[in-house]
This record gives sequence, structure tokens and C-alpha cells, in this order.
Amino acid sequence: MEAGCLAVTKEPGNCAETRAKGGADGSPVSYVCAMSMVSSRLVLTLPLGALLCGPSLAAGESALAIKGYDPVAYFSLQRATPGVAQYAYEWDELRWQFANAQHRDQFKANPVRYAPQFENFCTVALAMGEVHDANPEYWLIIDDKLYLFGESYGPKVFRKDFKAMLERANKNRVLLPKK
Repeated sequence: MEAGCLAVTKEPGNCAETRAKGGADGSPVSYVCAMSMVSSRLVLTLPLGALLCGPSLAAGESALAIKGYDPVAYFSLQRATPGVAQYAYEWDELRWQFANAQHRDQFKANPVRYAPQFENFCTVALAMGEVHDANPEYWLIIDDKLYLFGESYGPKVFRKDFKAMLERANKNRVLLPKK
């Protein structure tokens, strides 16, 4: 049995009990009784992350960019606008959603222009050497570039010392998770 996995198996005579055992390397492995219709030798293994982190993406499905918000709307409507799945586009290993087909087409023509500078992450946190998710409701456009922030005060802090913070955020870009 692979360490860090949940094992579900039906052991004859132990159908009503659940017990924990250590794996070969000492990591916990849970054995849980399966339904009586299942073969007594069935073993199902799942990655521990799938159990702890909630639903995962289907095979080949890209992660949702900026929590489904329309990146073009920040520029054209000057507001954070949720996109819809009907107008989705895959780019840079992410699924981008748009409020309408026109925004999707604008993004397709020049995605680098509209994509946030630090993906789905807070610009101020990155400038401080930390990685935190951004909230698409907190944003700022400076020099025709979109920046996202994790807190409502983020845009004000960033604008106050824009050049120094941008330099630090770019230097800390190496901290962002690899795709």
C-alpha cells in the first residue's frame, strides 16, 4: 500500500469495524469496511490531497483563473465582473471566463495585455515575500497592467509606493507555485 493513501477494503469478519494501522514507513493507513456487495479483495486508493482538499479537477480540466472573473472587464468596464462558463477560453494552463463573447475575443487576441501581472496572487503580499490568493474584487490598473490584491487596502498600499513594491514583487515572482 502506498504511503499517504486511504485504503478501503472489506476484510471478512470485520465489516462493522474501522481501524488504523501504520504503513511500511510508519505513516497511518486507514482500513474501512467496504459495502457487502464488493469483493472481499477490492482495494481502492486515493491520494491524501484529494481527501483533504475537496473536489479535484477532472482529467485535462484547467484551473479557473482569477476565480472566474472577467479580466477584460477591469479595462473596459472599470469594475470587477464575474465571467460565465459559456464564454470560457483556455490560456496559460488556466480556464478564463468572460462576461460576453466580445471580451473573450479581445482576450484571445492579446491575453498578456489583460491577464493579471501575478496570476491569481496578491501583489502586495508577493512584494513582502509572501504568497497569498488574491480577491478579484480588489484590483488596480497602473500603466495598463492589472494587479490583484488580497485585501481592500491593497490597491492603496501598492499605489503609494508603486515602483519599489513592483520591483520587490517581480523579484519574488520565483515564490509563486509552478504550473
